[in-house]
Amino acid sequence: MRDVSHHIHLEHDGKLLLVDLEGNGPAIPQMGREGKGSYSIRLPTPVEAKSMGLSWKVNRTNEFRLGQNMHQVIVATPKIPWPGEWAWKDSVISDSEVDPVARESVYRTLHRVVSKVVVINPRNHVLLAKVTRGFFTGCWTLPGGFVDYGEHPRKGAEREALEELGINIRIPDPMEESNDGYGKNSDSIVRQEIFTPDGISWLSFTYKCEADIAAEDIVPKDDEIEEAKWFEKEEALSVAVSLFDIEAIEKFL
Repeated sequence: MRDVSHHIHLEHDGKLLLVDLEGNGPAIPQMGREGKGSYSIRLPTPVEAKSMGLSWKVNRTNEFRLGQNMHQVIVATPKIPWPGEWAWKDSVISDSEVDPVARESVYRTLHRVVSKVVVINPRNHVLLAKVTRGFFTGCWTLPGGFVDYGEHPRKGAEREALEELGINIRIPDPMEESNDGYGKNSDSIVRQEIFTPDGISWLSFTYKCEADIAAEDIVPKDDEIEEAKWFEKEEALSVAVSLFDIEAIEKFL
């Protein structure tokens, strides 16, 4: 069994504790610096952080492999006032002299934002699609996907429905959250979840939309969707695999 290296990711309001190779800190990255094949800044070990007089609240422990090496990273909030002298988390990625473990840890603590939509017809059926790629290949899911940069999740769900199924829908937006006021009632679910030990965090926005769309007007995208059809609630719950989808179907139907 390979040895596991232990690190601690101490983060407070955008600031991250980094140390030099001797464990002294805080060390500050330089955005855009080109490395020389080695690193000079890294995450501290739990023992090093304790030697600085720090204590913390553990949020979770992530485990991941880089090359042939396994790493265990405690992600925690330090019990101190805001550490203005620590590194900005955003500056870690672009400094080549920061240890890849630290950069990977920052990467894993960023949310992956997805947006979905529960489309319901007048017969109270829900529209599901069987996907041919991605995390749920071969499974039935709600229309949706990753939110683009600079895109509101509501608009992302509308875009994905059009791209995946060829349908134009309009999700109610009475508060004009996406700069397009429409409708009187808006139902949505926002949920965050980490499903695997590596710590990838998913932030999901799921919206409700009522639409009367004939089966012949649904045109699945050839390289992404195998089939799409309307389901009654209980049948939809029996074939859905995503926890986000199941929760939304149970709430909205």
